[in-house]
Amino acid sequence: MLRLAHVDSFYGRSHVLHDVSLDVPAREVTVIVGRNGTGKTTLLKSLMGLTDKLTGQIAFEGREIADQPTFRRARAGMAYVPQGREIIADFTIRENILLGGFASPGSSRAIPPLVGVLFPYLMENLDRPGGVLSGGQQQQLAIARALAANPKVMLLDEPNEGIQPSIVEEIEKVITRLNREFGLTIVLVEQNISFARAVAHRFAMMEKGRIAVSGPIDALSDDLVHRHMAI
Repeated sequence: MLRLAHVDSFYGRSHVLHDVSLDVPAREVTVIVGRNGTGKTTLLKSLMGLTDKLTGQIAFEGREIADQPTFRRARAGMAYVPQGREIIADFTIRENILLGGFASPGSSRAIPPLVGVLFPYLMENLDRPGGVLSGGQQQQLAIARALAANPKVMLLDEPNEGIQPSIVEEIEKVITRLNREFGLTIVLVEQNISFARAVAHRFAMMEKGRIAVSGPIDALSDDLVHRHMAI
């Protein structure tokens, strides 16, 4: 579904991604792992057109999109759940979700039924301000907002950051259902290796802005984790 070929990406003069090539198969979960500062978030932002400069090729469903602005990528079917969630605290749950609908390729600006299936708490509290929710509830809201765009692929940046362990299990179930039950392609940046192994089909390990190694999730060995992620 997504293919990156020889991608270099920059913030100003800072060269962050170096010759990154990666295939993301449709209807699978691909996890991006690596130490902090290796370019994982920049990889997701590059897919969405959120860096200052990019060279190389990015193909989405066979169509080249590297020269397309962010809103066109979103309307083509790419949704982004950023690190830290970035919900609007003063907006209600309803308003936050509907905000994602502006990226939808259709004219509908409604809360998709899938949100009610996955997040009944949100549907029961639509008029609560987003800012009063717990970290886990805000993460659910950020995913719900992305679903309002009716995406084909969802980019998730560290969805478990700052969330208590019991909620991590809920997020794992949501990601697994989105993929296995509803067929959504997912690219996931994640530091929790046990979580990554539980939800992903494939992995890519980043090192100094490059893909050091990639393959099926069964190949993400403890030795690889130690070599590329141990401090």
